[in-house]
Amino acid sequence: MKRIKTDICVIGAGSGGLSVAAGAVQMGAEVVLLEGHKMGGDCLNFGCVPSKALLAAGKHAHAMGTGRPFGVTPVLPEVSYGAAKDHVHRVIETIEPVDSQERFEGLGVKVIREFGRFISESEVQAGDTVITARRFVIATGSGPFVPPIPGLADVPYLTNETLFDLREQPGHLLIIGGGPIGLEMAQAHRRLGSEVAVIEGEKALGKDDPEIAAIALERLRAEGIVIEEGTKAARVSGEAGAITVEAEDGRRFTGTHLLVAVGRKVNVENLGLEAAGVDYTRQGVTVGPDLRSSNRRVYAIGDVAGGFQFTHVAGYHAGVIIRSILFGLPSKARTDHIPWATYTDPEIAQVGQTEAQARAAHGDALTVVRFPFEENDRAIAEGRTTGLIKVMVVKGRPVGASIVGTQAGDLIGVWSLAIANKLKMSAVANMIAPYPTLGEVNKRAAGAYFSPKLFENPTVKKVVGFVQKYLP
Repeated sequence: MKRIKTDICVIGAGSGGLSVAAGAVQMGAEVVLLEGHKMGGDCLNFGCVPSKALLAAGKHAHAMGTGRPFGVTPVLPEVSYGAAKDHVHRVIETIEPVDSQERFEGLGVKVIREFGRFISESEVQAGDTVITARRFVIATGSGPFVPPIPGLADVPYLTNETLFDLREQPGHLLIIGGGPIGLEMAQAHRRLGSEVAVIEGEKALGKDDPEIAAIALERLRAEGIVIEEGTKAARVSGEAGAITVEAEDGRRFTGTHLLVAVGRKVNVENLGLEAAGVDYTRQGVTVGPDLRSSNRRVYAIGDVAGGFQFTHVAGYHAGVIIRSILFGLPSKARTDHIPWATYTDPEIAQVGQTEAQARAAHGDALTVVRFPFEENDRAIAEGRTTGLIKVMVVKGRPVGASIVGTQAGDLIGVWSLAIANKLKMSAVANMIAPYPTLGEVNKRAAGAYFSPKLFENPTVKKVVGFVQKYLP
């Protein structure tokens, strides 16, 4: 058995683990990185990257049939599903070197391609190597949750971990789960020519503002995607090419392929957390605001820390703990400024509190300002007027923003910046956005907060009248 002593041992080479390893080693710490599966983790190989690449293929196909308002004769695109998947894998291969073992070894990280398991409070075993470290970082992420639906184990089904290797285009794709993953893949496949039905036990996009979600769902349905809400899957039966999902109410949905996209489960199994004295639940490792576990040597970041399950959160967590581990400085993670996005068309983005959350927290102190995309000149020029921004404001400061519309994921960054730095609405209103851009949506929303104070205030009108009458 080999033995290694190091400053930091990182378990998991996904977004968070790679960020910790790269930052720590370049600032002088000795780092051992353990990864038993693929470098880059879920995001690069099975999640964010391949899903957005497939959405891009669908967007090109959709554009070919929707050009008439612009004077472009629509044509029925000839789609090669296999070639679309080739595009997906080229994108992954292009990004792979940034996350590769070779790059990190070049930085000075000791990379061991084995799964890690705690064997004591200060030791992890990976293959035939035992690592003793001053600090450990658990960054094992999450994987697809497969619910115990009767019959599911007896039929072929897809998850996000297997979908992107599928070369045969689904003739009729059934999707159990109407969250971001399910609906993104529903739209991608519908635009590429598949029939698609989404079966959701509760509300589709249920974590988003209902008004915002409704706008996106209307578009998805208009493109021919069947979305059945309040429909719990009770049984699955059939075989490859003919799979049936039976709902609790007796309705039956039959398709050629089945994608299970009901959520994620954190990867805490087989880590030997009991041996390390690390408390955990099914939701993840139990950590404080400093992301430290019950074992002071051990931190957890990203999905496995039990909070938001987003790649950018894992990267943010990495920065938080690097401050603590490398410099011994107090550092705590926040959640109020963390944005998220769903990359359907139109996109949905959220940061901070939704309207319902803000009303519950602030009551009458809350002001909600709105601005529709249909009043933005760039959106009008591009025929992309479906959209709305809502900003929740308390005492002149934004506490949340909800956006649905083209490039919502890019637009939400302004509000994350404002909330992170406790800026007032005046900071966004004072911003100058190039004309014509969608960025003006943010500025106009901020302006909508001040308009009543300026245009409906009798005192303002009296002052202006006085100035106009008496000042030379």
